[in-house]
Parts: sequence; structure tokens; C-alpha cells
Amino acid sequence: MTSRELDAAGVTDPHLRSAYALCRSLHAAHGRTYFLATRLLPVERRPAVHALYGFARWADDIVDDLDRRRPAAERDRQLLRLEEALTRGLDTGTSTEPVVRALADTAARYRIPHAHFTDFMASMRDDLIVTDYPTYQDLRAYMHGSAAVIGLQMLPVLGTVTDPREAAPHAAALGVAFQLTNFLRDVGEDLDRGRVYLPADLLAAHGVDRPLLEHSRRTGRGDPRIRAALVAAEAMTRTVYREAEPGIDMLDPRVRPCIRTAFVLYGAILDAIARDDYTVLHRRSAVSRRRRAAAAAAGTARVLAARLRHRNPRPGPLPVPDDHLASRQGTAE
Repeated sequence: MTSRELDAAGVTDPHLRSAYALCRSLHAAHGRTYFLATRLLPVERRPAVHALYGFARWADDIVDDLDRRRPAAERDRQLLRLEEALTRGLDTGTSTEPVVRALADTAARYRIPHAHFTDFMASMRDDLIVTDYPTYQDLRAYMHGSAAVIGLQMLPVLGTVTDPREAAPHAAALGVAFQLTNFLRDVGEDLDRGRVYLPADLLAAHGVDRPLLEHSRRTGRGDPRIRAALVAAEAMTRTVYREAEPGIDMLDPRVRPCIRTAFVLYGAILDAIARDDYTVLHRRSAVSRRRRAAAAAAGTARVLAARLRHRNPRPGPLPVPDDHLASRQGTAE
């Protein structure tokens, strides 16, 4: 299937194909929900999504070290090396780092503004030194680089039926909604890493602070104040989903089933958290296989219907021969 995707995307260089294959394996291993939805995309667009995810995962793995095996100084050096490789890769269109090579190729093919990647790396650097966020506004500033720009990176790959500038705020909101969902699901794991992503003012409004969260995590005991704060965080997250949803109909009809499926599956994580009575400090809530399968089946039906309605769709960016890699791409919006 990887070869079919790469053939359809016009990727012929063996080293580049290997780089995309690595990104796809990272996506399949670590982004189950998103990877499942990506399978509903037109085949030629999937490698670009794998590249975007693979790079983001590579950077995230540098800053997230659950076992604390690498000291902070080493993670800082690794992140700096990745930033330098990214800058060179985006400037030249290629890299000796496989994930950067695939990302640079995708950025060039779809003319993704380089500023989106710069903003992403800035948030990754924040994760090395910032351990909590006083307000939701502070958290949203961080999530611009860590989540909103992911939606903006995706937009040129997906294509739109409207002016992309109209769809951009919704795409950014969808990235934020997905990340807020992950933050809520991973409260316990993030606490083990020394981070609290839920805004301190939201927690304080319900009588919760870091020591209380740590006590609950350590002892396995619930607390009604923590539950109330998590309920409020869920409500906050669902508000962002509502901001994002109108953007789905602004996308190319052939990609809407993919994004709709991701929208449903990530929303189902919130449902699972509520079903588990907000015990995220002590267990990881997950969407059942039955619900995942149902969402995938519904998405497949939407794909087939879209193909019947749009037999001659307006194509996205045409595959570019691999010799485009020597060209520079600007960073302007």
C-alpha cells in the first residue's frame, strides 16, 4: 500500500520514498485515530499527511521523555539539531534526516508556508522549559504553534472549495480541538512528565492545583473537585470543536470524509472520558473498536458517495518531479 500511495503521489526517488515510508510507519504506530482517518483520503495525498505527522512526532518524541532517560540539556541539543536540519531542508528542499527530507518535499509540493514549521518548533522548545499555563489565553498561545499550525499545514494538502483564508481559522481550531482532547485524555501521563496543560485558572475555579493532582495520581484516589474541573475542561474543548466544524464543508469534497471521520473519532475520545467518569488521572480512556469500526465504515460510505458525485473533481497540486527539490520555497503566507 505504501508503494501505491507513493506512486500515485509521483514520488520516484528511492531515498525520498524511504523517507516517506518511515513517516508512514511513525504515523501508523503512534497516531492510530488520525492514521485510520487518513486512509480515507485520496491515495495521492496520503504521503504528505504521513510526512507532516511523522515530523511532528519526531520532534515531540525529543521533548517528551517519560522515563527521563535523556537529560534536559541533551534534549535541548537534539531539538536544536532538528531545527537546524529543518531550516536547511526547507531552504534546499532536501535533507540527510529522513523525516525532514519527506517534510521538505511535502512543503515544496504543496507550497506550505515555512512560518508554520517555525511556529511549531517554537512551541516544541517551550515544552522543554514550560510546565504549566496560568490561563487559557496562555495555553492558546502555546497551542498556536503546537496544534493550530498543524491544521494550517494540512489545508493546502486537503484543498478547499472556498478561499483558503476563509477556511484557515476553522482548520486551526480543529488542530486545537484535537490537542485539547489529547491533553484531557493524557492528564496523568503529562503529570508524570512534570507538565500540567489544563489552565491553572480553570483548575483553581474548582479548588484544584498541581499538588492535589499529584496526590490523586500517586494514591489512585478520585476527588470531586478534580472531576468538576475535568468536566469544565471537556465543555471548553467541545466549544472549540463547534468552532472547527463549519470548516469541513469548505474542504475539497473528496477529503471531507477523512476529516469528518477524524472529527467524530476524536470527539468519541471525549465521550469515552465521560463514560469512564473522568478518571483520566488513573486510566487512559479509549474509543472502543466497535465505535472505531463504525466510524471508519461511515467514512468509507461517504468516500464512495463523494466519488460518485465528483467523478471529475478539480485536482489538487499535481505531483512534481523529484528534481524540484533544488528549488527554494518562500515563507510568506
